[in-house]
Amino acid sequence: MGLLSMLGLSGKSESVKEFMDKGAVIIDVRTPAEYSGGHIKGSKNIPLNTIGNQIDALKKSNKPIIACCASGMRSAQATSILKSNGIEAMNGGGWSSLSNKL
Repeated sequence: MGLLSMLGLSGKSESVKEFMDKGAVIIDVRTPAEYSGGHIKGSKNIPLNTIGNQIDALKKSNKPIIACCASGMRSAQATSILKSNGIEAMNGGGWSSLSNKL
């Protein structure tokens, strides 16, 4: 597995649009302070260091997740955690570039 693949940045089988068409939820994994400085309207702030505690609630929503952060590194980690727990997820990368794709 290549580095880009491990980070969730390559081989995306589905696009952001396809995820949104399935009712995806956007999870911003930055800190609350970063999130309050600007974020995608309608996104939920679940900091990376707390996402493991939210797995059950996220599974119950039964919706795919697009993770974002500042640059794509933390969202890649979050995507890996979510996928390893059986949640359909993709790394949306940095929140500002993701917002341009919506």
